[in-house]
Amino acid sequence: MDRRHTQVGEALAHMAGDFFAREKPPESLVTVTRAELTEDFKNVTVFLSILPQTAENATLKFAKRARSDFRKYVKEHSFLSSIPTIDFEIDYGEKNRQRVDELTRKST
Repeated sequence: MDRRHTQVGEALAHMAGDFFAREKPPESLVTVTRAELTEDFKNVTVFLSILPQTAENATLKFAKRARSDFRKYVKEHSFLSSIPTIDFEIDYGEKNRQRVDELTRKST
């Protein structure tokens, strides 16, 4: 990945964090862990960590319903000339990392 690709991905992740700080359901905590942008800049997947785990499915559904609102937010707050198609997913890599940390703490 080149520098521009990295910058756009980081900017989108930061904007998603700002967006969810304002728009998330009150019963959950949403953390944007990263954004993966395709090579052609046409699609982005924003990865989320959601607490509590019991609210994960409902919050992910909320995020997917809010894609058009987030796209509008990106248009208003970014330097991008064309806005990529946006999708949201649970960051299972982060969940696995947290689980390993939990197990490591218990064994010591």
